[in-house]
Parts: sequence; structure tokens; C-alpha cells
Amino acid sequence: MKRGIFITGTDTGVGKTYIAAGIAGELRSRGVDVGVMKPAETGCRKRSGRLVPVDAARLMQSAGVRDSLALVNPYRFRKPLAPSVAAAMEGRSIRIEGIVKAYQTLAGRHDCMIVEGAGGVMVPLRDDYLFLDLMKLMGLPAVIVARPGLGTINHTLLTIEALSKKRVHVSGIVINYAVRGKPGDAEKTSPAVIEKHSGVPVIAIMPHGASNFRNLINHIPCE
Repeated sequence: MKRGIFITGTDTGVGKTYIAAGIAGELRSRGVDVGVMKPAETGCRKRSGRLVPVDAARLMQSAGVRDSLALVNPYRFRKPLAPSVAAAMEGRSIRIEGIVKAYQTLAGRHDCMIVEGAGGVMVPLRDDYLFLDLMKLMGLPAVIVARPGLGTINHTLLTIEALSKKRVHVSGIVINYAVRGKPGDAEKTSPAVIEKHSGVPVIAIMPHGASNFRNLINHIPCE
């Protein structure tokens, strides 16, 4: 497997960028030359006539890279929709070859790559191409970011099953408290149930606003 990880999620809004940026920042603090990539970002804000990808910018800042935005984030769209839908509404098309070329350029510059998807693995980049397909093509192991509450068992196991069918290795699961809240029975019991039924370890449970990524880094194949 190549040095790096692909950060995916069980859904949108689970904190993929928060986890990806935290990992990139911790690796950087340890002297690792880490590159970052967000192949497609939707829901971008327009400033001075240009779309600003907030997630990609945060990744770049955390990693301390000076790569061009065109490489880190080849595609950005204004509407907060699946990339394939957002692209169609803007009369544009997404070239997978362009994304792969940008990734290969970045991977050649850096010792380790952190790539973040959009939404979950079944989100379409094009009508005939899912993020799951891109993950398979890149060959990076996956880290799944999941929410802690009720429903996360189903969402996480389905994500793992989809990745397994594509033979994408899953390094682990991060349970992330993206929203502040007091853990209930579901939050307390779900991690063990997910591990039991999937065989994939929960490598970290991140409290809301946590800034310590040291233990999580031990499971990332970048050092």
C-alpha cells in the first residue's frame, strides 16, 4: 500500500475535514512531509469572483503546503450537492484522469498523502463514477469517520461492506463528536458493536473540539 490514507465518511457533516486536517497537522509537527488533496469540493463560497474551497484551504494550512490549489482541489462548485450533480448544473464535467494526474504529481512531491473525499463512498463524482471507484484507483487505505449517535452502526457497517467489495483496505474507524453532546447508551455501545461485526478497529473516539491527534497518528502509515 502507498504511504498515506483516504479519509472518507459515513455521511456528510461527520467531520472528515476536521480529522484530515488534524492528522496532517500532527504529521507535519513530527517532521513528515505531508501532502493533501480534496479532489472535489462543493458548497464553495464566492469571493472576488472566485470560488473558495474552505475544506481544501484548511487542509493546506494544516499541512503547511504551497502546492497550487489546482492540484490540491481540481474541482470546486458553488452548490452544496454531490459533485456529479453540481457539475451538471454548472454545465461542467469532471475528468477522473485530471484528478489522478494531480494526485500523482502531489504524491511525487511529498512523502505521505492525505486525501479527503466528499460525503460518503457512494457519492458520485460523475454519473458513472463514485468516490469508491476513485479510492480503489488511488490504492490508499481508508480511514472512515463516523458520527457517534444512533444509526452509526448501520451507516458504518454499510460503508465497510462497500469498501470490502472493492477490496479497499480499511485501516480503522474514527468516531467523531462533530456536534457537542452528552454520550447516551447508543454512543457508549456502538463502537464495540461496529468492531465485533466488521473486524475493523475503532482507532479513535474524538470528543467535540479535541485537538490531540497523537494516538490517532499511530494508525496512519506515514511515518
